[in-house]
Amino acid sequence: MSRPVAIGYLRRDVSGTRQPWDEEQIRSLARRFGYDLSRIVAFSNHTDEPHQRLCNVVGRIGATAVFVPSLDHFLTSEEVPAALLTLADIVTVDTRFTYSRSQVS
Repeated sequence: MSRPVAIGYLRRDVSGTRQPWDEEQIRSLARRFGYDLSRIVAFSNHTDEPHQRLCNVVGRIGATAVFVPSLDHFLTSEEVPAALLTLADIVTVDTRFTYSRSQVS
């Protein structure tokens, strides 16, 4: 039986010097939650349309979850980008909370 596929996501400008630590925490939690982590996507504050690009990666890979160090990495007025929640569950490493696709109205 194959494990569900996930990706990690972070913003380099938010992680700063903690980026290697954040990446390891993403890998560790994804493994603990039973996911096959396909890759970690790292954008900067100079990336155009980061949420749309992230949605494109999720769709292309067929990921069912996105692991993120904290909600601070989304940098939006929304708690979690709604478009992303239509595609995958979002798991925050800092709180280990899962924002489920089923929570989208």
